[in-house]
Amino acid sequence: MATTLQLDKGTLVAQAQRSMQQLLPDNAWTARQKLALTCRILFDAGHDSGLAGQITCRAERPGTYYTQRLGLGFDEISQDNLLLVDEDLNVLEGAGMANPANRFHSWVYRARPDVNCIIHTHPLHIVALSMLEVPLTVSHMDICPLFDDCAFLKEWPGVPVGNEEGEIISAALGDKRAILLAHHGQLVACASIEEACVLAALFERAAKLQLLAMAAGEIKPIPEALAREAHDWISTPKRSQATFAYYARRALKQHPDCLADAA
Repeated sequence: MATTLQLDKGTLVAQAQRSMQQLLPDNAWTARQKLALTCRILFDAGHDSGLAGQITCRAERPGTYYTQRLGLGFDEISQDNLLLVDEDLNVLEGAGMANPANRFHSWVYRARPDVNCIIHTHPLHIVALSMLEVPLTVSHMDICPLFDDCAFLKEWPGVPVGNEEGEIISAALGDKRAILLAHHGQLVACASIEEACVLAALFERAAKLQLLAMAAGEIKPIPEALAREAHDWISTPKRSQATFAYYARRALKQHPDCLADAA
């Protein structure tokens, strides 16, 4: 006999969150493995743009982080060819060089001690939206993790290889988890690799939906209270971990070399 049909929504949400905490397993991959998986996941999700874009995560030593080697595409990244760099982009472990545009990651990490992973890419629909100089519009349930959580930088400061760009981008991001960079691309800055990967994939889907809706008519707003409710319901570590695990299983079918040990 049913015992929950008379419960209010808040109680049901709390019950569901407790169940997720108890029943959804933590991901056992290392940070390097998660970062490599993120590169492959986002490659398959349309974030490939040649050698443009950087994906980083904090490493064990303060002031250092892992990133991909310049010259490799997202579909070529594995746990073994990642670089460990310092804030000046000096390579501490690995062969080759980091993308010089990684410099603004150092500024974001310094400004946001809560951030452990940064993803900056130039996916097709986000770039198209950025060319219109309009901010992201959140008007669908699935996109609500970005509701009031996506900043907008309307002025393009040029290629992000100088300290000026780092200051501008980190200031524009503020306390948000995402930012749309006009005439450039997107950036997400999150507490975990899983969260950043899932949000970056969602960001590109959001831009695609917005462009489709704009072409068809006027986008209608959703109630702010319900949007915030959906934001908080979806934006939990366990949801991010579970979604990332699904994306990782899917990516490993196409890219089994991603986690292969070096010969």
